[in-house]
Amino acid sequence: MAKANNTSGLRPGQPAPQSGQYQQIGPRGGRGPERTVTRHEPMPPTSKPNMTYNLVDRTKH
Repeated sequence: MAKANNTSGLRPGQPAPQSGQYQQIGPRGGRGPERTVTRHEPMPPTSKPNMTYNLVDRTKH
C-alpha cells in the first residue's frame, strides 16, 4: 500500500506535499481564497489567523 501525502490541514510555513491549488479553510470551516503552491515550497501566510490549507486541484505534469 502506498503512503498517502497529507494534503489537508497544512499551516503557513509548512512545505507543500504536492504542487497545486490550495484553498484556505477557516477554523469553523469557512473557505477563503486559493493559492498556487509548488511542491516543497512553504505554504504562504493566510489572510486571517488560525486558517489552514487544503489541496483542491493538483497540478498535472
